[in-house]
Amino acid sequence: MLLAIIAYSFFGNDRKPEEVSVAGAIARMDETTYATEIEAQRKEKESFFRDSEESPIEDKKTFVGLDYFLPNQDYRVLARLTPYNGPEKELKIPYTDGTEATYERYAYADFEIKDVPQRLLLLKNEGVISVLFRDATSGKATYGGGRYIDIPAEKVREDLLIIDFNEAYNPYCAYAPNYACPVPPAENTLTAALEAGEKFDAEKH
Repeated sequence: MLLAIIAYSFFGNDRKPEEVSVAGAIARMDETTYATEIEAQRKEKESFFRDSEESPIEDKKTFVGLDYFLPNQDYRVLARLTPYNGPEKELKIPYTDGTEATYERYAYADFEIKDVPQRLLLLKNEGVISVLFRDATSGKATYGGGRYIDIPAEKVREDLLIIDFNEAYNPYCAYAPNYACPVPPAENTLTAALEAGEKFDAEKH
């Protein structure tokens, strides 16, 4: 009942049923269940890095695994989207090798991290919503070039989207400089420290 009251007060009484269901989906999960799900995803990725021919790790014999922040649902947020309606829908994103690719400015995502408002520009490319960002951990506990989250476009429900920063990951170029990776837009540099997702230790990798 409390969740319903919160959802009503935040989203108003004119929301469509599918929007309310998205709001309900952000309800805090059982901590053990949530941690188990996140750890399973991480183990699958680590196995890929260790065994796959498509892994960015060249010397797999010395690979000691990936580093992560502990799963924390404070960094799983419900963002309200404002569709981008500016004159320049396309955005040329530079890559680390000097090339560039064309992305679509999709929407601005407004959310809160520990009660502090945040905003990110979401980009779209080939049916995927790309969250490319830097934050106060970049170059310290996480990769200095920024981190990414990929979300299928069908996860957007009207103007709502769940963004889980526990799923933030480092680009391949963090582990192998011969890879070309997109550089996050300057406006996607957050002052908050997003202590969630994948860490990076240059000495280990």
